[in-house]
Amino acid sequence: MFETIEKLPDDPILGLLAAYRSDNNPNKIDLSVGVYKDETGNTPIFDAVKKAETQKLENEITKTYTGIEGDPVFCDAIQRLVLGDDHNVILEKRSAAISAPGGSGALRVAGEVINSVNPDACLWVSIPSWPNHTPLLGTAGLTVKDYSYYDGENHVIKTDEMLSQISKLGKDDILLLHGCCHNPSGADLEMDHWKEITRLAQQNGFTPFVDCAYQGLGKGLDEDAEGLRYMASQLPEMIIAYSCSKNFGLYRDRVGSTIIITENASAAEAAQTHMKSVARRLYSVPPAHGAIIVGIILGDEELKTSWKNELNEMQHRINDLRTLFTGSVKNKVSSHDFSFIKSQYGMFSIMGLSLEQVSRLRDEFSIYMVNNSRVNIAGISPTNVEYLTDSIATVL
Repeated sequence: MFETIEKLPDDPILGLLAAYRSDNNPNKIDLSVGVYKDETGNTPIFDAVKKAETQKLENEITKTYTGIEGDPVFCDAIQRLVLGDDHNVILEKRSAAISAPGGSGALRVAGEVINSVNPDACLWVSIPSWPNHTPLLGTAGLTVKDYSYYDGENHVIKTDEMLSQISKLGKDDILLLHGCCHNPSGADLEMDHWKEITRLAQQNGFTPFVDCAYQGLGKGLDEDAEGLRYMASQLPEMIIAYSCSKNFGLYRDRVGSTIIITENASAAEAAQTHMKSVARRLYSVPPAHGAIIVGIILGDEELKTSWKNELNEMQHRINDLRTLFTGSVKNKVSSHDFSFIKSQYGMFSIMGLSLEQVSRLRDEFSIYMVNNSRVNIAGISPTNVEYLTDSIATVL
């Protein structure tokens, strides 16, 4: 079977990580993979997570399977985290959730459910989006098309063009939106965008599908969910794929959730059965450890406060790094204006460098970023920012 098998190219992002690890340059900088890093370059474990793991270890009495939907405490807590305890969707029991293997698993479950209930559905993905969105959801059987989102030259959302395209969507269309800090450009939807997209969905009947993986890393837990919550309060149906990798630091534990909002409670119960059916044939039951940890944290006021404080520190550090970078590069580069980076939120920005310049940074200076110059701001630190901005000035 495998006599003539050929090697496939490396993943465009994870391949850079492998190259970075094998690079012997002591000044090397990794700005590629989207994980949070502290001042030393380490991705730390939250203190709240460590304490919750201790609780779990002391109280756990079995390693038997969870249900197909995963830990019920987690499923309830994650809906309340993203929507808020007093949201009308929660009060009316119009949502259903299951635990999934990370944000990618949550996306795939949603894609499979969409395809099973409407094989004619068309998924619309923004330009830019993440490399795994189209293959992950396309191989679930969905037709995938794209819509305009970001103006890389002027570093702003293409509001008029985006809304014009969205206004043409209909009842068989699914619009994939990024939650706070999620688009690789670093440009988030503003509240006015959320309201107008909601109005168009009410008018035309398309279904919003929000990929949410960075709640709390922009302006705050509630502030970051404001647009999503408004949309959910106004529409009869909506889909959310949620990840706890970033805001709980549970990357390798693969903690995600698929949430489907429906018009009434009975439809939510039906949606739950479809998600469970998809999960059963994809992976049977989800991993439990990380989901239980999240459930413990969100159910314990002391741990929840600790987690919120740690998350708040991360948020402020990332925003400070944006200021640090723009201040350092300002006096070294006159041909490019990088001030937009300071006004964005979250870990990502697209710097606006050419492929040749990105290649030079990697080959000559051991600075690793994705080919479209998308960077992880958390990879910058006070100890490497001068080397980074000197190198950028050289290639420019």
